Amino acid sequence: MYPVITISREFGSGGHSIGEKVAAKLGIPFYDGEIVTRVAEESGYAKELIEEQGEYSTSANKWFDISAASAMYFQSPQDEIFIAQKRVILDCAAKGPCVIVGRCADQILKDRTDCLNVFLHAPLTNRIKRVMSKKNLTEKEAKNLILKEERRRADNYHYYTRQIWGASANYHLSLDTSLGYDYVMDVILGTSKRLK
Repeated sequence: MYPVITISREFGSGGHSIGEKVAAKLGIPFYDGEIVTRVAEESGYAKELIEEQGEYSTSANKWFDISAASAMYFQSPQDEIFIAQKRVILDCAAKGPCVIVGRCADQILKDRTDCLNVFLHAPLTNRIKRVMSKKNLTEKEAKNLILKEERRRADNYHYYTRQIWGASANYHLSLDTSLGYDYVMDVILGTSKRLK
């Protein structure tokens, strides 16, 4: 049996593509967009809202921070989405080996001993080029988008886990994707086999 592999990633580092290929190589399920679909079914919220809120908690959403007494009677849509997302991630992992991208999965599954938590990053210049190509943006637009999305990801991660997003202590592997996707995949695959 392979472990459950969680992949956290910097925006533009290629984490989704690498995770998908790792899952295909191992012959295990890959969960990213599928989580959005299931959360939509469970929560009743539109997929577009879940995609927007699923990994992002911005300072603009701090109006959701209310007193402890009020919190017993009120949950923000964002919190309801996170709770549904957590249930889906726990269910996916309970079914067996799989690859789960993002959504605080490393912390949601932190009590499991059969998880391999991976963080993928790359130099900003590499990520800018990738985002420019994928989204047809100028260099300035791509850089601004990356910085905006990363602030939102870091805020969300800290808001729900009280941990620092990208901190090496939260992951078994931290890999620079500019070393080459094939190399990064080989390291993840090799490490996953050691945990079988």
